[in-house]
Amino acid sequence: MSNSAVTEAQKANDLIQSARGEIKITNATVACYSWPRVQPITNGLHTYVNVNIAITKIETDIGVTGYGIGRDNVGENAMRKQFLAKMIGKDPTMTEAVWKEFWIPKLYGRRGQETKALSSIDMALWDIKGKLAGLPIWRLLGGYRNRIPTYVAGGYYSKGKGTRDLQAEMEGHVRNNARAVKMKIGAVEIAEDVERIKAVREVLGPDIKLMIDANCAYSYSDAIRLAKRVEEYDIYWFEEAVQPDDYEGFIKLSRATSIPLATGENEYTKHGFRDLIATQAIAFLQPDARYMGGVTEFMKVAGMAQAHGLNICPHGDQQAHIQLLGAIPNGHMLEFGAKELNPMAGQVYKYSADLNEDGTVTISDVPGMASDPNEAALEKYRVA
Repeated sequence: MSNSAVTEAQKANDLIQSARGEIKITNATVACYSWPRVQPITNGLHTYVNVNIAITKIETDIGVTGYGIGRDNVGENAMRKQFLAKMIGKDPTMTEAVWKEFWIPKLYGRRGQETKALSSIDMALWDIKGKLAGLPIWRLLGGYRNRIPTYVAGGYYSKGKGTRDLQAEMEGHVRNNARAVKMKIGAVEIAEDVERIKAVREVLGPDIKLMIDANCAYSYSDAIRLAKRVEEYDIYWFEEAVQPDDYEGFIKLSRATSIPLATGENEYTKHGFRDLIATQAIAFLQPDARYMGGVTEFMKVAGMAQAHGLNICPHGDQQAHIQLLGAIPNGHMLEFGAKELNPMAGQVYKYSADLNEDGTVTISDVPGMASDPNEAALEKYRVA
């Protein structure tokens, strides 16, 4: 354990020893930040101009504070603030009780913004629990391994970006220790994307894993057409080929191609993943703890996946998932955002990880989720 982790653990222990009776939440707020990307990026269906995050902050009467990661979204923030107002006075260690209180479909909805709002709150509570225990979440929840394989997510479309530019980008990721990379498809004609995939495989060679991600841009029939034409390029997985509720489309595609399928970033709660697993079409499940229910639901989904022999490769912000993947034996790979796309990369959180020479990341031993924001660096980008 590092010196900083030892200090944090001792601090947590001292606070626990001084506490009397039930720990209570004294304040619960959210801070939203936004900053421009180096240039707008486009995937199969959407263009992103800014990076937007929302940090939930839950404070307790013994001085332990927890942080949860979300996105700055009007609907999500409205629900989050509604939930946070009801958190005052609660015991932050009672995560299942909080989940039961706020996941009420008749009142709040079953998916979408409501569950996203609950997710960040749940993450902040688990951050508190880790800090109280003096343990990083990856150890508290199971302690499987402290180094996680990663893949670098890039390969977006952008204005003026040609095939050679895409190749150069991917070569740069490999020089920076990536052993697996992902590229976007679905925004251009199939024939053009086939050529883009071919070009990337040519510069990567046979030893670097290559994933493709359509962000739900295809019908099942077009997804099959694309898959048939790129199987020869050794695609590690085909991500979000069709719309998230098109289970039949995933089944038809899985039967038509040898490429393993990945999806789940737009799935919610253990119930949604139960139904997705039942299709027997998906090889790599991609829950996003920021969306699908926080740490509480993520761990339940990981258990279901393990029982079915499936790997977990979570979607999105690596800071939200690195601790969780270290806790489970079926945590396969961590998505790692391409630094070139985010001018604040490595500065958003106090305990950011970087790629090791073998393409892994080492998990922090700091107690909790290691999600404490770097407020000094973020303050000038605060929007709410």
